[in-house]
Amino acid sequence: MVQEIRGEIDNLPILPLRNSVVFPASVVPINVGRARSVRLIEDLLGEERAVVGIVSQRDADNDEPQFDDLYEVGTIARIVKVIRLGPSNYSVVLHGLSRLQMIGRGSLEPYMRAKVKRLPEDLERDAEIDSLGAALRDATRRLIAVVPQLPKETAGIVDNVRESGSLADLVASNLPIEHASLEDKQRILETLDPKERVRQVLAIVERHLSLSRVKREIQDMVTDEGKNQREIILRQQMKNIREELGEGEDDEIEELRERLRQAQLSEDAQKIAKKQLSRLAGMQQQSAEFNVTRTYLEWLSDLPWAKTTPDKLDVEDCRRCLDEDHFGLDKVKKRIVEYMAVRKLRADKKGPILCFIGPPGVGKTSLGRSIARSMGRRYHRIALGGVRDEAEIRGHRRTYVGALPGRIIQGLKKVGTKNPVLVLDEVDKMGVDMMGDPSAALLEVLDPAQNNSFQDHYIDTPFDLSQVTFLATANNPDTIPAPLWDRLEIIEVSGYTRAEKRTIAVQHLCPKQLSSHGLTDERLLFKDDGIDQIIDGYTREAGVRGLEREIGSVCRHVAMRIAEGEDVHLTADAETVQKILGAARHVPDLAERQSAPGIATGLAWTPSGGDILFIEVTKMPGKGELAVTGNLKSVMQESAAAAMSFVRSRAKELGLDPEFLKTIDLHLHVPKGGTPKDGPSAGIAMFSAVASLLLGAAIKKEVAMTGEITLRGNVLPVGGIKEKLLAAHRAGIKEVLVPEKNERDLSDVPKDVLAGLKIHLVKRVDEVLPLVLEAPPPAAPPVVVEEPLDDEP
Repeated sequence: MVQEIRGEIDNLPILPLRNSVVFPASVVPINVGRARSVRLIEDLLGEERAVVGIVSQRDADNDEPQFDDLYEVGTIARIVKVIRLGPSNYSVVLHGLSRLQMIGRGSLEPYMRAKVKRLPEDLERDAEIDSLGAALRDATRRLIAVVPQLPKETAGIVDNVRESGSLADLVASNLPIEHASLEDKQRILETLDPKERVRQVLAIVERHLSLSRVKREIQDMVTDEGKNQREIILRQQMKNIREELGEGEDDEIEELRERLRQAQLSEDAQKIAKKQLSRLAGMQQQSAEFNVTRTYLEWLSDLPWAKTTPDKLDVEDCRRCLDEDHFGLDKVKKRIVEYMAVRKLRADKKGPILCFIGPPGVGKTSLGRSIARSMGRRYHRIALGGVRDEAEIRGHRRTYVGALPGRIIQGLKKVGTKNPVLVLDEVDKMGVDMMGDPSAALLEVLDPAQNNSFQDHYIDTPFDLSQVTFLATANNPDTIPAPLWDRLEIIEVSGYTRAEKRTIAVQHLCPKQLSSHGLTDERLLFKDDGIDQIIDGYTREAGVRGLEREIGSVCRHVAMRIAEGEDVHLTADAETVQKILGAARHVPDLAERQSAPGIATGLAWTPSGGDILFIEVTKMPGKGELAVTGNLKSVMQESAAAAMSFVRSRAKELGLDPEFLKTIDLHLHVPKGGTPKDGPSAGIAMFSAVASLLLGAAIKKEVAMTGEITLRGNVLPVGGIKEKLLAAHRAGIKEVLVPEKNERDLSDVPKDVLAGLKIHLVKRVDEVLPLVLEAPPPAAPPVVVEEPLDDEP
């Protein structure tokens, strides 16, 4: 019987353990088989509440350990139960009581005895140790859930232990050897500070939670791989069975399945594709439905569900690309560069839908190609001119024979990425008929709030168009529907001046045509006067498409002569150009103008740019009727009537007889009757022509005018000032009358055009005639006829 004096125990029996550590408050069974240990157990069999010192040995292979082979810190334990397993072999159940430290060595025979000191437990609690205990308790529960070696009842014991130091001992005691080594457990046993002890155990538990999580992920991967391998084997077996039955699934379906897997379809598309593949596998290849389903799946696999190109949103690079590809158009380029800058700053990379509006041949479509090049994106043009069927945009339903997706989806398949630049060309030329309104179908495509789930009727599953950069082009804004117009940001692309056309021809068109015809500057050299001759005599346009065509004609003439064996070195001046292209097709507009009363020059806007038109008025005996001809629409006919009424109301001020219409009829005509004409802007030109005829005074040949008139004599503003002034400059006009309220529009006109024109801003109709009428010719001096003198007689 041992006695304890002031925490010290003399001659306490020591039971050395190998490969194990006993903690206080734990109940553990151990096997005893070594001679000294057996003698110890047998000696204590008769004692009640016998206690021993349990100390772990450093080297488990030592069968006869000495005191130097043992750790200094162990556990005082009570022997709860002893079970004899055989001769010299016992199973002993121990209950740990407290920590001990060996402070004196005793005898080794018949078993080890030592003087020990009980190490007291610090039972003080604070917020930190309570928090550490809660964290250890939670981590232990999670470890129990994933580690099968831990007994499940440990979770209930953990919940009942309130003291954090004891909790750490309990958890460490139940950790398997692969989770906590002997050295780890001994270090925990030797740690007397409860906070540090809990931290050590918590670190071990967290480490093994991480290891368990990684093992589980690896196991899941292996399981998935096994499932995939099993599926492959089953599919191969199914294929062999079908071949035996004469219903073999060809390699085409397997190829489709692989293409669909690589296409990274959306979740909805994957469900549809899986269902259609199952149906396809059960169809006869000779059936029509087989080909329809296969074509549909091929479309799904070819669409760029996840393929994109990296954006290159460099403002300077964009400006450089635009300058390389286009001359002039400074305002348009500035707006495009601003658009690119905004896209660079916005995280969602979204922006407005730009729509370029202007006459043909000014470079609207090629602007889209330049934008795509500067952004590093792929480019595709969708021609919408003449499209009348809504299915051209949304696609046909698969129930129809020969059904296909719409042009948007077709374009994305062609470019192979989901973020290209798509140019919707000629959106103003779409029509409406019984097949639907294609412009209405475009509303969803061009709305940034809706196009992230655009649903083509053929594909029949949402497709994300939000990363596509849409650009549109048009000639006539009047025919674009209002809802579609509301989704577009309009950028006007005006026509070129004569000087700009010459520069474009020298820098772009001539080198391009020479290269495409296999020529060099040595074979054919274009002179400025030759280019001017082409511009003035063979083209009449706002753009440069016709100019490029005529330059190509000159190049073809030289190429033909070289192909015939002739050594050609030609300089294309004005005379040479005329010989090659023949007589000039266009004469200067002013050459058609006759300086006579009743003829005025007006300015008009057309979808092809500005143009000049002549207003002719004549009179004849009659009863005061007014005839209007020249294919004029209702608004222009009303302008002629207003001009006539204003002249009659101001007859006295103009020096006319108020009853001048009683004996004459007037006929107002606008030549080129094959071209429909409409609009109010020819009002002051019609007034000037009528007044000129009735006053017998001609209008200056080099003066043109535009503006709407009212019966009160006001001149109202009109549209298309820039195009009209470009047309006047092109036609050789020197002076132009413009409504005063259109002065703000002059800032858009090129400076060289304004420099060549004298602009008169008029507010009232009374200001017009003094500016446009020619001065009357000087009166001829009277002729004096002298009578002969009579002969003198």
